[in-house]
Amino acid sequence: MTEAKAFDRVADDYDRMRGGMERGRQAAAQLAGDLVPGPVLEVGVGTGIVAAGLAELGHRVHGVDLSLPMLSRAAERLAGRVTAGDARALPFRDGTFDNLVFTHVLHLVGDMPRALAEAARVLRPGGRLLAVHGDPAADPDDLVAVLDRLAVLQPPRPDTPERLDAAAAAAGLTRLRHEFAPDYERATTPRQLLESLERRLPPYLWEVDDETWGRVVEPALAELRGLAEPDRPRVQQWRVHRSVYAKR
Repeated sequence: MTEAKAFDRVADDYDRMRGGMERGRQAAAQLAGDLVPGPVLEVGVGTGIVAAGLAELGHRVHGVDLSLPMLSRAAERLAGRVTAGDARALPFRDGTFDNLVFTHVLHLVGDMPRALAEAARVLRPGGRLLAVHGDPAADPDDLVAVLDRLAVLQPPRPDTPERLDAAAAAAGLTRLRHEFAPDYERATTPRQLLESLERRLPPYLWEVDDETWGRVVEPALAELRGLAEPDRPRVQQWRVHRSVYAKR
């Protein structure tokens, strides 16, 4: 299954299950301070929640994504400023943007070094690349414990800080800073997480076979079903890797 087709099938539920505009505004607020004046491109814009959050803060934002159903949602938030395209072959001229943002997408692009090279190509000299990447983490609670059980299903991340630094340097980008810091807060109930997992909304569940589902996922679902207060939200503060680069 291609990444675009996989996201096509979750487009209707993506905002509801991933925090919607509240999460987008939180992420945008964390990113905005590292942007330089000028237009912003978000690669892998999805439903446009982060891009719309940046636009609300006064930035001129354009979005690009492979998934047309996801992009149709983004178009409702960024009218006339979305384009269908691949991170590995961006449909823009050299030096079009002053800023480029990747938010939790570099592990999905298929060829991160190529995506970084394309990002550098469409940036102007002195432009900024901002990446939210790598494995997020939250303090332990009963829902995080369930997610930890499922971590064995996730493939190794290509977008670790070290690998991202290497790809960025090869693309002519200089790292200005990196942090592992709070990014967004979510209030999730056991019932909401159970629905998300049962419907295979997380990408790492899209192609899990029946044997693995029964052996690994079903025990985690059973644990969720057994939690007390299934409709009481568990508030989690998620920390993420954020890296900022400048085009030389």
